[in-house]
Amino acid sequence: MDTPLQYKISTLVFIRNEDGKLMLVQRLKSPNKGLWSPIGGKLEMSTGESPFQCAIREAREETGLVLKEEDLHLFAIVAEKAYEGSSHWLMFLFDCKKAIDALPPEMGEGRYEFFDRNQIDSLPIPETDRKMLWSTYDNFSSGFCAMRADCGVSGDIKFTIEQSSK
Repeated sequence: MDTPLQYKISTLVFIRNEDGKLMLVQRLKSPNKGLWSPIGGKLEMSTGESPFQCAIREAREETGLVLKEEDLHLFAIVAEKAYEGSSHWLMFLFDCKKAIDALPPEMGEGRYEFFDRNQIDSLPIPETDRKMLWSTYDNFSSGFCAMRADCGVSGDIKFTIEQSSK
């Protein structure tokens, strides 16, 4: 009998500078080690942390940016089934309305850079980001989308938008 996969809950926060360039981190840890992605992390479920609280905490811990709930726009909820065959993920994607002044120093999470949106597709990024995340950002960052992604063992990723508004 197969061992059931655990569900993990996380946030991603899309932060820009005053010029509109997106800040990404090149991750030093799994998942996505060595790849560029928005900042974020797992909810502290033992404390009852909400997705907004997690996004605020992760932004402060990873970048030093101090945010309030009103600085964030929840634009997507994504349920990823069997990501890398190791776990399911429920992700809350936030667009940060407050610009960051400068790149944070390199830290345990990785190193940071600013990128124009059109540069991101040519970077080493997670495959699910390439196939789904950035198009979701492009299409819904000022609206809302709930979707599911079946990552499957074959490597084919199937995305289904369950609800959306722009």
